Amino acid sequence: VPADLRENLEEILPQLQAEHVRCFYLGLTSPTPGVEALEPALDAAPLDPVPADLRAGITRKSPALFIYTSGTTGLPKPAILTHERVLQMIRMLSLSGVTADDVVYSVLPLYHAMGLVLGVLGCLELGATCVLAPKFSASCFWEDCRRHRVTVIQYVGEVLRYLCNAPQRPEDRTHTVRLAFGNGLRADVWEAFQRRFGPIRIFEVYGSTEGNTGFVNYPGRRGAVGKTSCLLRALSPFELVQFDTEAAEPVRDRAGFCVPVGPGEPGLLLTRVLGRNPFLGYRGPRELSERKLVRKVRRADDIYYNTGDVLSVDREGFLYFHDRLGDTYRWKGENVSTREVEGVLSLVDFLQQVNVYGVSVPGCEGKVGMAAVQLAPGRAFDGQKLYQHVRTWLPAYAVPHFIRIQDTLEITNTFKLVKSRLVREGFDVGAIADSLFVLDGQAQTFRPLTQDTYRAVCEGTWKL
Repeated sequence: VPADLRENLEEILPQLQAEHVRCFYLGLTSPTPGVEALEPALDAAPLDPVPADLRAGITRKSPALFIYTSGTTGLPKPAILTHERVLQMIRMLSLSGVTADDVVYSVLPLYHAMGLVLGVLGCLELGATCVLAPKFSASCFWEDCRRHRVTVIQYVGEVLRYLCNAPQRPEDRTHTVRLAFGNGLRADVWEAFQRRFGPIRIFEVYGSTEGNTGFVNYPGRRGAVGKTSCLLRALSPFELVQFDTEAAEPVRDRAGFCVPVGPGEPGLLLTRVLGRNPFLGYRGPRELSERKLVRKVRRADDIYYNTGDVLSVDREGFLYFHDRLGDTYRWKGENVSTREVEGVLSLVDFLQQVNVYGVSVPGCEGKVGMAAVQLAPGRAFDGQKLYQHVRTWLPAYAVPHFIRIQDTLEITNTFKLVKSRLVREGFDVGAIADSLFVLDGQAQTFRPLTQDTYRAVCEGTWKL
């Protein structure tokens, strides 16, 4: 652990020592009795190969790592990564075209599979150079790339969007980066990133730490998270099925089987659990892993892993990410994808960042759309312009009814937008210090949300 986690470590140190867990501080010294300093230990370690007898009982099925999930569907759980799984994952780097001659720049946390496994371990396996930044900085990113002659960058979530939102500089295209590797890149950011920083190849992948199947967008189709074919689908079977947004589970037909969606239709992604595609689950009680499994999907004896993600596949086999099932909400009998609404709102020139979610309204079935937004520097909120934009580009059921203006939008350490706290706070004008606006269909604008209007919405006298 780093020294700044001393208090956390000392709190549980007796328990760790009782279980014979050896602890180190990252650094030259240790302020805690019973905890060693890693750098002197490394300096004192012999240079001889590690004795083979120390790994005599290790097989490819043995756990190599425990990586905690983000906790978006409950408390964080330690996902099991075996040595075999780690080796499969790190091969993605060479599959993307990275070689031993490349310099890979990573700003991602090393408790995340993308940063640790595909970044550090992938570079070790290839013999490539890995440049680790202490933290992500949009202002230092390209200067670091120039200084270290970086050729490959890693991204997740909103990283590339932050680079696009940074002030433009004359040297934006002066760099040696040829490839960006990661996941979670939206189509609009993909286009803006290449237009501003040059024809950098984007290698988008889809997967999860505990998942048993992944996809690769190897042709480079903008906005797609992967490409499948008859052969690939036979090797790694999956289904996109109809889902119940409120229950967060698949819809069943009269025979009890899941109902597939058609080409281009969003569906819940279920991946078949097979001997060659096992679901390793989580360390801990078996029920943690069982909750992620769906049985009787297409046949009475099959088992699938529930990714919790909503995707679609077109007739060419390209897969597109729509939303996480927990982020999708239902309004006026329709499923609304927060990701798709965010994409439309992001086109408005006075909005720099957008986070869409559903909030409950007393007396209303489902959840109504709300957006937390960050204004572009020097720009003011224009309720009329936003109203015309959403009415033009979104179906009526997907139009957000409430807007919350924030100085900055909260993100996780893996650069995903945080929605849970915003959902809990809703649109309560008495409890939220941020500026709030409500859609006024009669005046064709978003107008400031007042206590009277808030009361009218809650009492049902304000038409949504």
